[in-house]
Amino acid sequence: MSNVSIVTQSSRGQIAIPANIRSRLNLQEGTRFAVYTTGDVIMLKKIEIPTENDFIAVMKEAQAAAEEAGLKEEDIAVAIKSVRNRKKASR
Repeated sequence: MSNVSIVTQSSRGQIAIPANIRSRLNLQEGTRFAVYTTGDVIMLKKIEIPTENDFIAVMKEAQAAAEEAGLKEEDIAVAIKSVRNRKKASR
């Protein structure tokens, strides 16, 4: 299977992603992409939008790591204040 397909831009700047690629990558209507360019190369990267459950899982993991490290909520506030003060001083 070839990784190269030829597409044509419409008058409105649109291109169609070939069906075989849409199928292989499970692209559905409404799929979002980041568009990168370098020189004359255009790359599309499918964006997976995190769900609320993804965020909850990450927060639980972060909380467990903080507990394991012995961090308390006050420690986080102090760290944030320290970073903000360094940013102000560097301006």
